[in-house]
Amino acid sequence: MADILVKGGHVVTMDPQRRVFERGSVAIKGDKIAAVGKEIKEKADVVIDARGKVVLPGLINCHTHLSMTLLRGVADDMPLMQWLETKIWPIEKNLRAEDCYAGALLGCLEMIKSGTTCFADQYFYMEHVARAVEEAGTRGVLSYGIIELDDPKRRESELRAGEKLVKAWHGKADGRVLTMFGPHAPYTCSPECLAKVKELAKKHKVGIHTHLSESQDEIKQITEKYGKRPVEHLDSMGFLGPEVLAAHCVWLTEEEIRVLRERGVKPVHNPVSNMKIGCGVAPVPEMLAAGIPVALGTDGAASNNTLDMFSEMKFAALLNKVHKLNPVAVPAASALEMATVNGAIALGLGDKLGSLEVGKKADLVVVDLKKPHLSPLHNIISHLVYSAVGSDVDTTIVDGKILMRERKVLTLDEDKVLREAQKSSDALLARKEDKK
Repeated sequence: MADILVKGGHVVTMDPQRRVFERGSVAIKGDKIAAVGKEIKEKADVVIDARGKVVLPGLINCHTHLSMTLLRGVADDMPLMQWLETKIWPIEKNLRAEDCYAGALLGCLEMIKSGTTCFADQYFYMEHVARAVEEAGTRGVLSYGIIELDDPKRRESELRAGEKLVKAWHGKADGRVLTMFGPHAPYTCSPECLAKVKELAKKHKVGIHTHLSESQDEIKQITEKYGKRPVEHLDSMGFLGPEVLAAHCVWLTEEEIRVLRERGVKPVHNPVSNMKIGCGVAPVPEMLAAGIPVALGTDGAASNNTLDMFSEMKFAALLNKVHKLNPVAVPAASALEMATVNGAIALGLGDKLGSLEVGKKADLVVVDLKKPHLSPLHNIISHLVYSAVGSDVDTTIVDGKILMRERKVLTLDEDKVLREAQKSSDALLARKEDKK
C-alpha cells in the first residue's frame, strides 16, 4: 500500500526515455517514488486526483540568494557593479540573522507555491536559512557567501564561517539540507582564498558554489589583475572541477567552453537576472552542444524579481532564440531539462532528483491545466515552458510530504510569513537610512 497516489493526470517523467503518460499516476512510499505509469492499481492513504492536471518533477533552482527576497524592488534598472556597490552591499552591511530567517521563509513560501522543490543558495547567516528550509519542508543546498577581498584576517573568519555551516548542517533535516562552500567570485576572493576553499571542499566532500564570468566588468577586472580571463585564471590554479557550480557563465570564449566541459564544471544560466542587469546572454546553445548539462537559476529576488522557475524556463528558451536569430536555439524540451534533470546533475543529485523514476526522491509538483492560458492542450511540454506560470502549481510534494495541496500551503503560516518579511525589510532599510 502506498502513502500517496497522484492519480489520473498527464505525467511528464523526464526519465532517460523522456516518457509522457497522457493518463498516468505516481505512487509514493515514504520519501521515495514507488511506481510510475499508466495503470497503478495500488491503494494509498492519500489519493490526489490529477485529472486535468500535469504531474512533473519538482523544479530545481540552481542559483539563488534566498534572503534577498527582502530587497525585492529596492534597486532596479542599474548595471551590476553600480547595483552592488551603491545599493546592495551598503544595505547588506546592516543585515541581521533575523532578517535572513524572515527572507528565507518568504523565499521558501514563494518556491513552494511556484513549483520549486530544491534550490542552491549562497548568502549570509546561512544557519538561519537552514532553519527556514527545515521548517518549510523544502530541499536546499546551502553555502555561506565568502567575500574576503584579499584581507588575510577576513579570509580566516570567512572560511571558518563557511566550514561551520558545512559541519553543522550537511545532511540535516532528514537529508533535505545539504551544503557547499560559497566563494562569491574571483573578483571578491583571492587565489589564496580559493585554493583553501578547494581544499576544504575536498576534505568535507561537498561542492563549491560561485559566480563566474557574469559581466564584462568582471572580465576586465580579472584580466587586469591576473593577466587572464576568469575561467583561465581559475583553471590555472586547479580550481575548476566537477564539484564547481558556476553561476552565470555569460562571457565565455570557445576555448573556455571547452575547458568547462573538460573540467566537468556545472554552469547555471540565469536569463532574467542577466537581462535585467544588462550583463549579456550566456552561450547556452554552445554549452549544450558541447555536452555540458547547463542548469537554470533565478538568482536573487533583488535582481529578477521573482523566484518563478516557470518564467525562467520560458526566458531561457526565448532569450537565446532572439539572440541567435534562431527559433530552435533552445527548444522547450531543453529548457525543461535545464530546470529538472540538469539541475539535479549540477547539484550532484542526479541519482536522487530531477525525474519521476522508481527509487528516486518523491519531489514532484502538480500543475492545473484548467486555465484559459493553458487551453486548448496540444503539446504538454510546450505548455509547461511557454504558457505556464508559477501560480498554476496546484500541489507540491517534497520528500514524500505534501507541502501544498490545492494552493493551500500546509507547512507555513502564509500570512505570518508575509507580515514578518515586510517588517524585517522595513527595519533593514531603516537601519541603512539611520547610518547615512
